[in-house]
Amino acid sequence: MLLLDELRLELEGYRKDMTELYKILNIDKLKADIAELQEQSAVDGFWNDLERSQKVMQTIKRSEATIAQYDQLNSLLEDTITMIELTAEENGEDESAALELRGEADKFKNELETIKLSTLLTGEYDDKNAIISFHPGAGGTEAQDWAEMLFRMYNMWAERHGFKVTTLDYLDGDEAGIKSASLLIEGTNAYGFLKSETGVHRLVRISPFDSSGRRQTSFASLEVMPEMGEADLNIDIRPEDLEIDFYRASGAGGQKVNKTSSAVRLTHKPTGIVVSCQTQRSQYQNKDYAMKMLVSKLAEIKEREHLEKIEDIKGVKKEIAWGAQIRSYVFMPYTLVKDHRTNFENGNIGAVMDGDLDGFINAYLTALSHGELN
Repeated sequence: MLLLDELRLELEGYRKDMTELYKILNIDKLKADIAELQEQSAVDGFWNDLERSQKVMQTIKRSEATIAQYDQLNSLLEDTITMIELTAEENGEDESAALELRGEADKFKNELETIKLSTLLTGEYDDKNAIISFHPGAGGTEAQDWAEMLFRMYNMWAERHGFKVTTLDYLDGDEAGIKSASLLIEGTNAYGFLKSETGVHRLVRISPFDSSGRRQTSFASLEVMPEMGEADLNIDIRPEDLEIDFYRASGAGGQKVNKTSSAVRLTHKPTGIVVSCQTQRSQYQNKDYAMKMLVSKLAEIKEREHLEKIEDIKGVKKEIAWGAQIRSYVFMPYTLVKDHRTNFENGNIGAVMDGDLDGFINAYLTALSHGELN
């Protein structure tokens, strides 16, 4: 009985958080804006300007999704409190019922944290899907294995958040790990959450590939880009600026790659940027995804470098080595994951490698919103 009473009091305390969140999300204004935009959409000739009408409908859809997300979270809170009260009256100290209700309470708290994070997203492309590319640093098998560990970690992070994950490119390492890979992560604010992960990630561990059991340091680089279309950027990539190569996909096969001559590599001549896709069933699909990756990379570089024009972009790449890392993952002689930009730490390295990254993302977005990052 005491457990249920404590849980009820804990959740009732979150009613204040929900009231504050209502104000932060500006729900009343969102409702008023939706009503006004819906009136505009009913006016004759509204659909004559296709670009403007699409923006209006996208705004309505985003606002409705925010309101629905808040309402669902508030309902989860109130329904859980009600169930606790009913369970306490009917079942007393039923341990299984208490555990189930604790699970609902944890679900509420996780979803509340996710919405709070979303309020920190103010970038132009934050609501977009994300494309992540993985690149091992120097060091052969060690670095390639580390890149694959990161590939798994971000897959698991996406699954935790209910995002859809598609492997766009996957090239096996010589003995283990990967030489390169790319993921498309689809979900609301995927890029906004994951943009913090761009940079060099450093691993310190006892090498499983060293018979002497020596400690090794490995590096891998991540690029995170918003999924964009040419229409989003108002650019036209000219055919003469592209070098297109078709080749036979390589790797483990199975679900990862389609081992026919359908793989596509695009080189953007003006910038030197190279992208590839080999996981889809046809050359057309691979070329379509590769083009999305190219446009997304151009968009990410343009935003990061604060450039006025796409034409100003140069395909500059930082060295994947010492001095450039954003985060260190130490397995030996102690266990610790530390972000060097925010100083956020987590000693539970197993949980981090299983996708528990929200603390790092939250710390980054909070620091960014306070102007504490360059």
